[in-house]
Amino acid sequence: MSFPKEFLWGGATAANQLEGGFLEDGKGLTNADICTGGSKNVSRRITPVLEEGAYYPSHEAVDHYHRYKEDIALFAEMGFKVYRFSMEWARILPNGDDEKPNEKGLAFYDGIVDECRKYQIEPLVTIAHYDVPFALMKKYHGWLSYEMISLYERYCGILFRHFKGRVKRWLTFNEINCGTMPVGNILSLGILNEMERSTSFMEQKDNPAWRFQALHHQFVASARAVLLGHEIDPENKIGNMQIYSCSYPHTCHPDDILKNQAHNQMKNYFCSDIQSRGYYPSYSRRYFEENQIRLDIKEEDLEILKKGTVDFISFSYYMSSCQSADKKVLEGPGNMIRGIVNPYLEASEWGWQIDPKGLRYGLNDLYDRYQKPLMVVENGLGAADKIEENGEIRDDYRIEYLRQHILQMEEAIRDGVDLIGYTPWGCIDLVSASTGEMAKRYGFIFVEKYDDGTGNFARRRKKSFYWYQKVIRTNGKELV
Repeated sequence: MSFPKEFLWGGATAANQLEGGFLEDGKGLTNADICTGGSKNVSRRITPVLEEGAYYPSHEAVDHYHRYKEDIALFAEMGFKVYRFSMEWARILPNGDDEKPNEKGLAFYDGIVDECRKYQIEPLVTIAHYDVPFALMKKYHGWLSYEMISLYERYCGILFRHFKGRVKRWLTFNEINCGTMPVGNILSLGILNEMERSTSFMEQKDNPAWRFQALHHQFVASARAVLLGHEIDPENKIGNMQIYSCSYPHTCHPDDILKNQAHNQMKNYFCSDIQSRGYYPSYSRRYFEENQIRLDIKEEDLEILKKGTVDFISFSYYMSSCQSADKKVLEGPGNMIRGIVNPYLEASEWGWQIDPKGLRYGLNDLYDRYQKPLMVVENGLGAADKIEENGEIRDDYRIEYLRQHILQMEEAIRDGVDLIGYTPWGCIDLVSASTGEMAKRYGFIFVEKYDDGTGNFARRRKKSFYWYQKVIRTNGKELV
């Protein structure tokens, strides 16, 4: 009982963190395009009006727009079976609601899909990866408007029809449960609570009632996309995607146990319960009541949610944390969802706690709950990689992080989990979504681009490149 013969090894990226090609060939402005660069100590800024002289990392990113053939050839050299990437809404429909799609935008993604198929790499497409056309943010206040559902469904229809037979695996929204947190306003929901001025990315003005209403619209849109995708091509497999925030009680005190249970309910289960089971869970009622959240839910929405459940579940996993009812206990840094530092774990340079066994726990947790196939579509270590004098990048720390997580995935398969694929983040260096920096590198491939905007975009294979190549070639048997 190890990795199945048909296991999908690969890697993951996102358009707004990878492509660049800002406004090129008719592309429209997006939520990512109005966010400046930042660092682990300085927050990004949201600027509704682009500022002259400010650095916007998504505008160039790592120039995949002009180098995708080179990049996909490198993925093929590693032996990828699957490549997870996203298609940018505003590259295909610049304003989000255009009458006709931008043919040059579709042609770009034709090129990516065709290159993947050339190397027998299966495309796994995220339809919306932290991606909202800025025109729709201004016109509709992003996903706060019910109008976004039909606009998204129309966009999905364009993709499903255009790529029919060439793309058969889709994810509706990236890390949809980011919408349960204030940072999700701009990042995933396209809500600008302060439209007229620059504001901190990590300290956005927040209205929880707006956020959860917008999130409801995404649930309905996701369900409609599932139904439409199956109608257009019955062979389509359409999944959800969420952050899995593995969490433990800080102590065995009953209050910490209950605190942790509440965390799991609203952070790890809420979105997947709706997308996989087709209805709002009972525990959400009290949460809404205590947070003065009253949702406008139409009867037809509830019917759509029942019918449009996902075929499989995918998630990101980077770290774990603890929960404490004691308000004096300080939180540590983390991936969007934060918690109390676990004294039994080490942490990365960015303070994210490293917990491979938490991945095994999460796989068992989700599979026991839903009994649907699972994919780990993001997992990785952000680190400040350096080029040595001989040109090598020896990222043994990344190899060890990934090795330990792969071992725990194998344990989960032995536990009986139906795990079908693994796409580490980001298989090539790209812009960090939370901090907007290049210094926090995840890739098997080093990209010579830096936080001051300099760099020639040259690609270099890291030590982990050759290690992952061997992992794939041996189907996870050789991990040293």
